[in-house]
Amino acid sequence: MTTTAPASAADDAQLSDPAAPDDRFEPVGVTPRYTSPGVTISPDAARGWVRRLGPVIKRHRLLFGVSVAAAFIALTAQLAVPAVIRSTIDQALDSRSRELTPFIWALVALGLTRGAFAFAYRYGLYSMAYKIDYDLRAIIYEHLTRLSFSFYDRIQSGQVISRANSDIRSVQMYLAFAPLMAMSLLSFVIALAFMLSINVVLTLLAIFALPGVYLVGVRLRNYIFPLSWIVQSRLADVATIVEENVTGVRVVKSFAAEGQQVKLLGRAAQKLQWAMVRQVLARAHHAPIMENLPRVGIALVLLYGGWLVIEGRLSLGTIVAFNAYILMLQAPFRLLGFFMMLGQRARASAERIFEILDEKPDIVDPVDPVVLDEPAGRVDFEGVVFGYGEGPAVLDGLELHIEPGETVAIVGRTGCGKSTIARLLPRFYDVRTGHVSVDGVDVRQLQLASLRANVGLVLDEPFLFSTSIHDNIAYGRPDADRDEVVAAARSAQAHGFIEQLSDGYDTIIGERGYTLSGGQRQRIAIARTLLVNPRILILDDATSAIDVHVEEAIHDALRNLLKGRTTIVIAHRLSTISLADRVVLMEGGRVVASGSHSSLMAGEPRYAQVLAHAEDEPGDDEAPDGLEREIEATRSRGLLEGIEATVNPLGPGGMGPMGGVS
Repeated sequence: MTTTAPASAADDAQLSDPAAPDDRFEPVGVTPRYTSPGVTISPDAARGWVRRLGPVIKRHRLLFGVSVAAAFIALTAQLAVPAVIRSTIDQALDSRSRELTPFIWALVALGLTRGAFAFAYRYGLYSMAYKIDYDLRAIIYEHLTRLSFSFYDRIQSGQVISRANSDIRSVQMYLAFAPLMAMSLLSFVIALAFMLSINVVLTLLAIFALPGVYLVGVRLRNYIFPLSWIVQSRLADVATIVEENVTGVRVVKSFAAEGQQVKLLGRAAQKLQWAMVRQVLARAHHAPIMENLPRVGIALVLLYGGWLVIEGRLSLGTIVAFNAYILMLQAPFRLLGFFMMLGQRARASAERIFEILDEKPDIVDPVDPVVLDEPAGRVDFEGVVFGYGEGPAVLDGLELHIEPGETVAIVGRTGCGKSTIARLLPRFYDVRTGHVSVDGVDVRQLQLASLRANVGLVLDEPFLFSTSIHDNIAYGRPDADRDEVVAAARSAQAHGFIEQLSDGYDTIIGERGYTLSGGQRQRIAIARTLLVNPRILILDDATSAIDVHVEEAIHDALRNLLKGRTTIVIAHRLSTISLADRVVLMEGGRVVASGSHSSLMAGEPRYAQVLAHAEDEPGDDEAPDGLEREIEATRSRGLLEGIEATVNPLGPGGMGPMGGVS
């Protein structure tokens, strides 16, 4: 085992950025087509939400700059049109002092210029918005992969999915429209300057109602923000219900609870509907006022300006151009209500995204990590006290020592902490007190990637991906060839049923592998772990759903594979104990007995009681009569010797706990 920091340039980068992956221990199956953004949001929570997005936006500053320049040229062309129209009316139509043709060509040129550059800036701004959308998705996903299990223990998956989709969409839409709104405001300022140069009194009449528009807009903004937060939150609630019903469809259908779930979704949808309707009502009340107040200015301008034209104090072309500029003044206010709603929704969505990105992982690499390279495989739990969150201690002073190459079966009643051991060794959680160590080094001092690369874990409820069986088995070694995958499948007794599938190893399995039986999923999970060939292996009731005769064949294959490998077998079935060199009995979060199966049977009554209780809960979904066959198989190995005498003193035909089973 390496106990010093590696010296290569790649490893130096790993030390400078603990979150960066270590290619030696984190296999990559494909060549990425897209690079990581390389930036993240500002960690300063005191900044406004747009400023916190600054580093991400700054990454695309060149595209933003070009788009803004194109927008400015398009805006200049737009603002020049009323001036040309003014000259056309006054000089070519009214006084007839100049030809009409040059003015027509000037208007055509301005129209083409504005059209071309409007396309350029809209394309550029929308491209920038979608690039930021991609960056945010990548940043969130990378951050989610670094967060600890404790985070996922307390948050609903629908909430995470909503923030990584609809919330990002809200931010992306705002970033696309905000520069357009800024251009409208700029046109407002320039148009106002032109109007002041034409006639100050007319300009004051035109902007007479604008302060009222501003006050109504502020009121709308303050009203919309909390509603936007509620809308996004309730969208997440709906997503959670849908996600749980899709993934748990078998449970829903088995209890004929479709109607109940539809009602649950209906209540959530009604709450969402209420919030969205309130949002629409707010716009309906405020937007007409904001749009129509500027038209009061138009009426005053036409009244006073028309009188000036009649009196000969103002030319007809001037009043026409003035009205064109008034329309430019109105454009931002027509969009103001929509833009404020969009901005408040984006602000609420951004803050929900920041809640995720501000979450700090509990489990991180130390500053100077020790790389676990070719470990011997000694495992020690010393005085370990651990509980989930603020809950009671699941492990209470656990002392367990496993020698390199030793296979240990851990036995105990439900809730005694067996599976928790499997979660602490690869450091999914940190202990409250005590130490968990590998080869004498506390796992909190080890590099996470190297630790988890050397600790293989097979759970009783394996997760499979919606891809081919080959890719599922090769998940930990994407570069493995078909022969290596087949060899691992043979060892896990999975090759036979895989060959019978329509496309063999290229068969695409359904979501979570539910197109396969529980035993088939477990065998694929075992093959997946065996292919990685970890130095330390944890089997957490990994054959609970497998037929006893198939399990026996798996065990025969595993006996050869486990030689020289440190293995922890969390056992609920009698047959699994045959794999172990030593059996550990747990109770109340600590080890209460340790020894061989026969010695524990002879001297530890609690051990026999636990085994007898385990027989009553076979959990076999592939063989309805699996319990009887398991008992016969274990009896043939001598594992049941003495159980009946210990827990059923009346004998095989008596009324003790084993009565009716023997």
